[in-house]
Amino acid sequence: MPVFKNLPAAPVAAKKPQEDTRHGITRRDDYAWFRDENWQAMFKDPSILQPDIRTHLEAENAYMNAAMADTEALQKVLFAEMRGRIKEDDSSVPVKDGPYAYGTAYVTGGEQPRFFREPRDGGERVILLDGDKEAAGKDYFRLSGIDHATDHSIGIWGYDDKGSEYFTLKVRDLATGEDRADEIVNSGGDGVWAPDAKSFFYTALDENHRPSKIFHHILGERQENDRLVYEEKDAGFFMSVGGSLLDDVIYIDIHDHETSEYRLLSTNDLLANPVIVAPRQTGLEYSMTEGGDVFYILTNADGAKDFKIMQAPVTAPGRENWVEVVPHRAGTLILNHMAFARHLVWLERHEGLPRIVVRDRESGEEHAIAFAEEAYSLGLSGAAEYDTDVIRFSYSSMTTPSQLFDYNMATRERTLLKTQEVPSGHNPDDYVTRRVFAPAFDGETVPVTLLYRKDTPLDGSAPCLLYGYGAYGITIPASFNTNCLSLVDRGFVYAIAHIRGGKDKGFAWYENGKMDRKTNTFKDFIAAADYLNQEKFTSYANIVAEGGSAGGMLMGAIANMAPEKFGGIIAAVPFVDVLNTMLDDTLPLTPPEWPEWGNPIDSKNFYQLMASYSPYDNVEAKPYPAILALSGLTDPRVTYWEPTKWVAKLREKTTGSEPILLKTNMGAGHGGASGRFQRLEEIAFEYAFAIKVAGKM
Repeated sequence: MPVFKNLPAAPVAAKKPQEDTRHGITRRDDYAWFRDENWQAMFKDPSILQPDIRTHLEAENAYMNAAMADTEALQKVLFAEMRGRIKEDDSSVPVKDGPYAYGTAYVTGGEQPRFFREPRDGGERVILLDGDKEAAGKDYFRLSGIDHATDHSIGIWGYDDKGSEYFTLKVRDLATGEDRADEIVNSGGDGVWAPDAKSFFYTALDENHRPSKIFHHILGERQENDRLVYEEKDAGFFMSVGGSLLDDVIYIDIHDHETSEYRLLSTNDLLANPVIVAPRQTGLEYSMTEGGDVFYILTNADGAKDFKIMQAPVTAPGRENWVEVVPHRAGTLILNHMAFARHLVWLERHEGLPRIVVRDRESGEEHAIAFAEEAYSLGLSGAAEYDTDVIRFSYSSMTTPSQLFDYNMATRERTLLKTQEVPSGHNPDDYVTRRVFAPAFDGETVPVTLLYRKDTPLDGSAPCLLYGYGAYGITIPASFNTNCLSLVDRGFVYAIAHIRGGKDKGFAWYENGKMDRKTNTFKDFIAAADYLNQEKFTSYANIVAEGGSAGGMLMGAIANMAPEKFGGIIAAVPFVDVLNTMLDDTLPLTPPEWPEWGNPIDSKNFYQLMASYSPYDNVEAKPYPAILALSGLTDPRVTYWEPTKWVAKLREKTTGSEPILLKTNMGAGHGGASGRFQRLEEIAFEYAFAIKVAGKM
C-alpha cells in the first residue's frame, strides 16, 4: 500500500537543451540551465540567484513539505528523543598547554560551542569565544575554531556566515576579549602563529574556491599588504598550512588524492622561502611530524602500499636521507602518526580494526592499545605539548558510549577521563552489534557493521537503514551514535556497509574502489543489501539506503542499477552529475578530484567510464523507489544544481508512483545547518522519511 498519498502535482522542470561534444561524442542536457552563470558570486551573496532558478527550488521545497506534512509530529518526537540523548551543558576535557588548559563547552539550549581556557591545574574558567554570541542574528554561522599564540596572549578565530566555506579570520586579545582591527577575508579558515605572536600564516581561497596561496600577515597591517609566501599554480592540488609542537617550523602541505609535497619554513627566518622536502612525484604520498632533531615521515614510498614510517634529520629532510623506522607490513595500514620527546605513536588498522601502537624512541620497544569488541572505533587525539609521556585517545562501539582516556606511554597506565553521558538513559545490554561479511560479485567479502535491539525479529520483517560512503579512502567507523537509536528503538536494523573505496581492509580496498574500478563500490553496496535480505536481517522492500556527498553518487548509482532492492533512498548533497562536473575545470573541486575519479577531458576512456555510471546520465524509464535528495544552495563541494537536475530527470523518467523529493537548504552549504540542534532537526527529517517509507509511522 502506498505510504505517500494525496500529493499535489510535482514541479515539472522546464527543458532548455544544451549540447556538449567531447571525444567525438555528443550529449544533450535538458536541465543544465539550473547552473547559475554567476555561481561564484552567488556563493558569497545568495540573494543574486537567478529568479527562475529560485522559483523552481522554492516550488520543490513546497512539494517536499506537502509530501512530508504527515511526518511533522514524528519529526518533533524524533528531535526530542535525539536532543534528550545529548548532555546540553556538555564540556570537553581541557587539553593542557603551558600555563593553561583549553577546551570547548556548550550551554543548555546553545547551538554553537564556547571556547574556554582555565589554569593548567584547575581554576576559574574564562570564555575566549562565545559562538552563540557571534552567531546572533545570522541564518547560518560556523566557527573554524580559535588558535592561540605561543605566549597565550592572543588568538586567531574564523567564521563562515554563508555556508560557502569562505572564512573570515579575526584576531582576539585573550585578556580583554576584544578583537583587533586585523581582518582576513576569503580564507580557508586556518591560521598558524609565528612564535613571537606578532604575525601569522594563512591560506587564501581564489575566485574558484581553491586554496591557491599562503600569506604571511603582520599584525596591524592591511590584508592587501600581506606577503605572499607560496602560490600553488596547479589547480589540481589542495593546500593547507600548519605548525609543529615545537613551534620551530611551519608546514605547507600540498596534496591531491595520490600525491604529496611538503614545503617547510623555519620560524627562525620568517622571510625565507619555503624549502621542499621531497618534490611531488605522482603516486608518492607522505606526511610529517617533528621529533626534536629528526622528522618522522609517514609514506608509501618504494611500494609501501599500506605505508611505513621513515626518519630524516631536521637539517636535511630530503628523501635521499630517509631511513626506515617502522617497516611496511602488507595488510596493516598506518593511518597517522605523532612524535613526542620520548615516544613515537601511530594509529593503524589491522584486520579491519584500529589499534594504537607506542614505540619507545630510545629502546625501540613497542606495545599496542587495542580492544576486544567485534567492531569498535578508536581515535588518537591531537596534542599541544611535545615533552610529555601522556597521550589522549577515545574509544566507542555501536553499543558503547564514547570514552576518553589519558594514557601514560611510559607506565602504560590508562586513566578514564570522561564517559559520554546519555541523559535519557542507555543500556548497552539492550542492543547487539555485529560485524558480518557479505560475499561480493568477485569473491571478495564486504564487512557490514550491524546494530539492532536484542528483541528485534530477524525474520526479514525488520526495516533497515543501510548506510554507505565508499570514496577517498575514508573509513566509516563503528562508533557510538545516539541519533540512530531512534531508528533502532523502532525496530530498525542499522547497518554500515564498509565498501571498496574506503580503507577498511587496507589501502588496496581503497584502490579497488576508485578510478577505473569505481563500479566495485556500487556493486559492494548492492551485495550488502543482498546479504541482509538473504540472511533475513531485513528484506529488499524494507531497506532504506542512505549516503551523502560522494556517498550520494553511490545512492544515485544503486538507484539506477538495482532500484527493486531498495524501499527508499536518502541522498544528502549527492554528487550525482559526475561527468558534467568532472568536465568543468572551473568548479572548485574538479581538478583536485581527477586522481580519484579520472580526467574525462583528457581521456576518452574515463569519459566513457563516467558516462556508464554517472547517476544523472543513466536515469532511465524504470520504477524508482521513493527518493529524498538534500541540497545546500551555497555548497561549494557538491553544487546545488547537481541534485536539482537529478531530481528533475528522475521525475521525468520514472515509471513508478513513488515520489522523488528535493529539499534545498536556501541558507546553508555542504554540511547543512550549522547549529547542533539545527542539525538534529535535519536528521529527524531524514529519519522521518525512512520511517514513513518503511511503513512504521
